[in-house]
Amino acid sequence: MIYNNIIETIGNTPLVRLNKVNRGVKGTIAVKVEYFNPGNSTKDRMALKMIEDAEKAGILKPGGTIIEGTSGNTGMGLALAAAAKGYKCIFTMADKQSQEKINILRAVGAEVIVCPTNVHPDDPRSYYSVARKLNKEIHNSFYPNQYDNLSNAQAHYETTGPEIWEQTDHKITHYVATVGTGGSMCGTARFLKQQNPNIVAVGIDTYGSVFKKYKETGIFDENEIYPYLTEGFGEDILPKNVDFDIIDLFIKVTDKDGAIMARKLAREEGLFVGWSSGSAVHGALEYAREHLKEDDLMVILLPDHGTRYLAKVYNDQWMKDHGFLESRSFSTARDIIAARGGKDTLFTVSGDAIVSEAIMILNREGIDQIPVTDNGHFIGSISSSGLLEKIIDDPKLQNKRVREVMDKPMIFVAPDSTLDVLSSLVNKENKAVLVRDEQEKVHIITQHDILRAVAGNSQ
Repeated sequence: MIYNNIIETIGNTPLVRLNKVNRGVKGTIAVKVEYFNPGNSTKDRMALKMIEDAEKAGILKPGGTIIEGTSGNTGMGLALAAAAKGYKCIFTMADKQSQEKINILRAVGAEVIVCPTNVHPDDPRSYYSVARKLNKEIHNSFYPNQYDNLSNAQAHYETTGPEIWEQTDHKITHYVATVGTGGSMCGTARFLKQQNPNIVAVGIDTYGSVFKKYKETGIFDENEIYPYLTEGFGEDILPKNVDFDIIDLFIKVTDKDGAIMARKLAREEGLFVGWSSGSAVHGALEYAREHLKEDDLMVILLPDHGTRYLAKVYNDQWMKDHGFLESRSFSTARDIIAARGGKDTLFTVSGDAIVSEAIMILNREGIDQIPVTDNGHFIGSISSSGLLEKIIDDPKLQNKRVREVMDKPMIFVAPDSTLDVLSSLVNKENKAVLVRDEQEKVHIITQHDILRAVAGNSQ
């Protein structure tokens, strides 16, 4: 058979049984290998669907320009479809994305604009904002907005879900996928649950993303948001394609665990997959060890290919530098917390407390800084040095509410953040950082903690 163009080859990717990385786990575990799509990722499916739906609606016209914010894979899918259909492409990307992704997009004719990662989504420098701005400025342009464009999830409802249903002879009991825009998880799970409502949909989230807490509490907690390295899933926004009613539960996976599992899949299963694929399998196995039965059949979606991560996950030196290999030379936030032997206590003060009460806590506990909370949320911070400067200028501040004089909140970091990352974040403006562990307990790491860890490494 001769296909008319490359986009006709999208879909019908294979389902492959895992044999080694799941040793000791009950049931059958298979992976949907999406790098068999022509753009090497699952995003090809929804990229084509968004373009075709825009064409039908008259939004995308001949000679038009497609403008999108992407972590790389959606851009690749859009670029392939654009090449086949005759459109131009401009993509905005966060600077944490791998250089391979940027190079690939430029190789297929797209213009790529790199934007800073660690800014608020509404910041004019964010890759979301830059894409929207270009869409307004460029005539005859189309902004797919994969996060809120429901054609995204619909593509997986129409293709990925039916493929898995038929490939498993209707026997699938669990579906697992990373959640970013929400399309591959929610579109697929919606179809599968319509066939069998008892199918369990497990979403994989990352530390630094808001999804898991929002699912469990209904609270969008900005304190959950902090920088992480893993690419392609987790979000600091709530995309319209994420249907929390369809996802039964979330499991969070660290940057390190996802990277190590990706390498393990390549080495032991012959599956040369991307970072988020490793995260998906690690989280799925964590769930499976506790819940999967002998006659269960779990399917895990593997989003993309390992060639996107040659300079990162598959680079030994990069892995060592980030503390992801066992021979690492750097301690991590997790190590610092573990060294306390469970004896650490996080002292906090209410935003409605009087400043003099906060000073009493600082003096009594012999600490230099303390987070400010309001109903369990971290809303600010105060430090001994900061208070001293303010009280010297205005002694009456001692009688004011803490929220009136507090500084900005301490930032949260991932448990696997290494010393070099921690030391770059703790400075004159940020007196300390916070870490939320797997049990949702919050710990504080101060400049003193980091200095002690550095001294320990040098011995």
